Amino acid sequence: MSIPTVLIACGAGIATSTIVCERVETLFKEQKVRAQVIQCMISEVSSLQDGASLVISTTILPRAYNIPSIIATAYVSGVGMEELDRKILNLLKNKQ
Repeated sequence: MSIPTVLIACGAGIATSTIVCERVETLFKEQKVRAQVIQCMISEVSSLQDGASLVISTTILPRAYNIPSIIATAYVSGVGMEELDRKILNLLKNKQ
């Protein structure tokens, strides 16, 4: 079984995606989820989506992708983080 790849994207691939990336990596570690996490700019998602399992974005997605996507503003605002954790874990579980 291959390890799922999760793309974490924001406008510049630096600020808010770093916050989300750290949260997702901690979540995966705590839940013993094996996954590759790639931090990127939203403009790079189209070229990276092949082979990926999920897109987690801190910004509005400019288009639909071939893989599930989720907006992670809860990790930036601090409101609804546990619900977002569950959604991410469920989406990954369904992809395995």
